[in-house]
Amino acid sequence: MRAAPTVVGINRTQDASICIARGPSTLYSLQKERITRRKHHWGRLRDLPDLYAPRLPQLRDPVDLVVECYSSDTEIDNLDTYRDELADVLTFRDHVRVTQMSHHLAHLYSAFHPSPFGAAAVMVVDAQGSRVKDFTEPFGAAVEPDLLEIASFYRCEGNRVECIGKQLWDGDWDSPAGLGCFYSLLTRTMFPGEGNEGKVMGLAPYGRPDALGLPELTVDENRVLIPPEWLAAFGRADRCTHFRDGAGSFDDCADLAAAGQHAFETAVLRLADWVHRETGLDDLCFAGGTALNCSANGRLVRESGFDGVFIPPSPHDGGTALGCSLYGMIECLGRPNAFRWADDFLGPEPDAATIADAVRTAAADLVVEQPLDLVDRIVEMLDSGHALGLHQGRSESGPRALGNRSIIADARRPRMQDFINSRVKGREWFRPLAPLVLLDAAADVFDHDGPAPFMLLAVDVRERRRAGLPAITHVDGTARIQTVEPVNTPLLHAVLSGFESRTGCPVLLNTSLNGPGDPLAESPADSLACLRDTALHGLVMPPYLLRKRHGEPPVPAR
Repeated sequence: MRAAPTVVGINRTQDASICIARGPSTLYSLQKERITRRKHHWGRLRDLPDLYAPRLPQLRDPVDLVVECYSSDTEIDNLDTYRDELADVLTFRDHVRVTQMSHHLAHLYSAFHPSPFGAAAVMVVDAQGSRVKDFTEPFGAAVEPDLLEIASFYRCEGNRVECIGKQLWDGDWDSPAGLGCFYSLLTRTMFPGEGNEGKVMGLAPYGRPDALGLPELTVDENRVLIPPEWLAAFGRADRCTHFRDGAGSFDDCADLAAAGQHAFETAVLRLADWVHRETGLDDLCFAGGTALNCSANGRLVRESGFDGVFIPPSPHDGGTALGCSLYGMIECLGRPNAFRWADDFLGPEPDAATIADAVRTAAADLVVEQPLDLVDRIVEMLDSGHALGLHQGRSESGPRALGNRSIIADARRPRMQDFINSRVKGREWFRPLAPLVLLDAAADVFDHDGPAPFMLLAVDVRERRRAGLPAITHVDGTARIQTVEPVNTPLLHAVLSGFESRTGCPVLLNTSLNGPGDPLAESPADSLACLRDTALHGLVMPPYLLRKRHGEPPVPAR
């Protein structure tokens, strides 16, 4: 009997990643940053032989097809060299079969086909995708080949994908356009470096959206334009240097963030309204880097008019490798797809021997326990004010820690947020931390009914609950909810259930397991480094619990 087909998808651009699809439902996905420990690491030659192949044994098996995804950077100029590298490293089942797909189409296949919907409108919005000359999807009349896609809109029914519109841009940052460019400029005005959009989202509730008198963005059907008043505001960076050199005003930064977040959310809703009218469909899938904006996502769920809204756990560029692998399976090989986003634990299979070796070595400087009742021991430590790392199973493929590479703690302790932000993660004091909540208890604590397993929605904490959950309630009364069920996260569910039985509280704090400036932990060594190098109290690596011999005192209850 012929083996199940295998398709390898590779994202060669920002947040470089790889995904292996084996048969209709088995996927493995890994981002480059988890290996190199450099956030948002871009794809480069030698990634496959030097980084991915040693960590994903599935790449040693015969491959039917490779699908690559590039963006608007110059990496596509190395196309021929990449093809040679693929032929050298991989074993192809019949003959070398390699193809490529355009960027926004890869986002679509990562969102719609693994979604719960049989038909849906799809909205892909990011700073920039492929050039028109590199499109691999039909797109209307001929246009300038070097224009870039910055927003794409689709009608999807079954395996039928129809592009109903795109916003294109010439790539000139002196005349920017689109929501992705807008939020990127907003972020760069206040924060140095890249990948800081989440800081703007967390800062916005501290400001006044109307304080600077800035207008809404211009939304013309499916096109978003940036008014000159905003471009002038981005040019006055001297008012917003607080997070660069400490000299500027925190209030000015907060007001700009608030105005920008409000304008962004309003424009997202208008785009959703346009695609709703154009498609007449009841459900929406949303992907692209802008789909990581939890506050906007919460409003989409509540206000867009769609019956259902689905956002994949990897909506950013890191998820396009998965889109490539599903495209190859469905469109190129004509095989069915049964994969659905039930969870995001798509990393390499854990190696018990590697874990045991890491723990054995760690015993030289750490206390190693192997409790008879691990869940009860975890609950006891959480209730006494300890913050614990949790390293188990396959890692998350997306940027949110959902229980397999997490830090968990007691959300009832007022000082816990500051302890984790300052002593563990080394980040700004205003950054919010997210809650875990038992699904059955979610509606009682939050203004949200139903599953929300991917930490991609900001919802209101019910007013009567806010005072009792200070470590996860943001200044505006919201939180980035993650609901927990036993089927996908059995240990996490057991810990939450035990914590509720012990304390009456069905909520815990959850944030990513990493130290200052690091990406999410991947290996046991990464997680142990986080324990050693930060004020984290302990690390759970089932069946082990590791603690420092002389660690920080627990965070007090008051």
